[in-house]
Amino acid sequence: MSKSTVSANRPLSPHLTIYKPIPTMVMSILHRITGGALYVGTLLVAWWLFAAASGKEHFDLANAVFGSWIGRLVLFGYTWALVHHMLGGLRHFVWDTGAGLEPKSATRMARATIVASIVLTILIWIAGYMAR
Repeated sequence: MSKSTVSANRPLSPHLTIYKPIPTMVMSILHRITGGALYVGTLLVAWWLFAAASGKEHFDLANAVFGSWIGRLVLFGYTWALVHHMLGGLRHFVWDTGAGLEPKSATRMARATIVASIVLTILIWIAGYMAR
C-alpha cells in the first residue's frame, strides 16, 4: 500500500475550531497563560529588587516605570495572573482529592475561579491604595 493511501484513510485529529469552549477548557488555557505570565512578572519583581539594592537613582527609575499608568496596568495584570494561577492550583488540588470531578461541579469551580480571581485582585488593589 502506498504512503498516500494510508495517510488519506487516517482520521483527522480534532482541532480547536470544532470544539465549543467550555469553562473548564478556558480555565485550563488561562492557567497555562498565567503561568507563563508569572515568569515575566517575576523578572519585573527581580528588576525592582535589584534597583532597590543598586541605589537611589535606579530605584527612582524603577518606581517611575511601575508608577506610570502602563506600569500600574502591568502590575494589575501580574496581580491577577498570580491570584488566578493560585486559585487554579487550589482547584486542581481539590480535584486531586477526588472531589469536584463531576461535570457540573467542575464547571461551577471553573466559573468561581475566574470570578474570585477578579474580585480578589480588585480587593488587593483597593487594600494597597488604602494602605498608601
